[in-house]
Amino acid sequence: MLGFLVRLLPFWVREPLLILVGSVFGVRIMYLAHRDGEWVAAAIGLVFLVFTAVRVHTVARALRARRAPAPAAAVAPAPQTPLTPPTAPAAPAVAVAAQKEPNAWGQAVAAVAVFAALGAALWLGPHLLPSDDDGAPRAASCAGGEDEELPGAYRKTPRAVTGDELCNALNRPDLAQLLGTPAETATAVSGSSGTAPLTDGKVAQPEAEVQFDTYTVNVSVTYNELSIAQYVKLMEYGEETDVKTLSVLGRPAVLASDHTMKIEINFGGGSGGPVEQGPPARTLSVALDAKDRGGYYDITVWSTSGALPEDGALLDIAEKVLPTIPERTV
Repeated sequence: MLGFLVRLLPFWVREPLLILVGSVFGVRIMYLAHRDGEWVAAAIGLVFLVFTAVRVHTVARALRARRAPAPAAAVAPAPQTPLTPPTAPAAPAVAVAAQKEPNAWGQAVAAVAVFAALGAALWLGPHLLPSDDDGAPRAASCAGGEDEELPGAYRKTPRAVTGDELCNALNRPDLAQLLGTPAETATAVSGSSGTAPLTDGKVAQPEAEVQFDTYTVNVSVTYNELSIAQYVKLMEYGEETDVKTLSVLGRPAVLASDHTMKIEINFGGGSGGPVEQGPPARTLSVALDAKDRGGYYDITVWSTSGALPEDGALLDIAEKVLPTIPERTV
């Protein structure tokens, strides 16, 4: 179908078009073949260039034929009678026909200019037109929940942040780099303004979570009276392993390892599976203030594969994220 449409074009439009397309494709394919070392592509590019050379030869031969003077045809003189008046010479008619004949060079230049402009528009259009999509995968963003009614524990704790504020602080552009996976983007982000379990809704505990292909990061804030020193003593009686006390941002902190919980939910009816032990997790707990008067941040990282980042990644996240968490006032 395309070949039929091309053959319908006038000669001085069709041939420059074929020369333009053949030269552009041939040079482009030869360049890619040289860059990638593909000899098959080089052969295809050579075919395009040979085809273009043949079309150029055809156009050059047609131009030489048009410039060459046509041989004068021998015409026998018509007999004249005395009654027939002499006819006017046909030179003016020939001159008019010559003036109306389209210029071959003009057609060729116009065709090349038109298709060159179309090619440039297709080639440069995506770079010249403003666009918000650069082809890169977009990271998940925090959903706004300003109209969500907060539990009463937040009103009783003036400095408690909401889950949305915590989510915005955690969902940093450099979070994947801090985890050691700079090429990844966040696939899921969430924030919630809940309360601590077993407190009858009296202790505010907002949390935020950011998921990547490799790791998942969860940050929560517990506004209770438990200090890091007391927390460390509780760990001595628990199942936490690899406990390490340290200081972060001038505040008492502790690193510990534990396992996440795996809960199976059956949406098709019936009871779900039992609560199982999930993959290991590493948690950095940091006091809310330097005097360790109660309350702490928890930064937890885990992966479905069971791999964990270095402890330095958790420290880097704490040093970047904690100073950006706002404190609400009433």
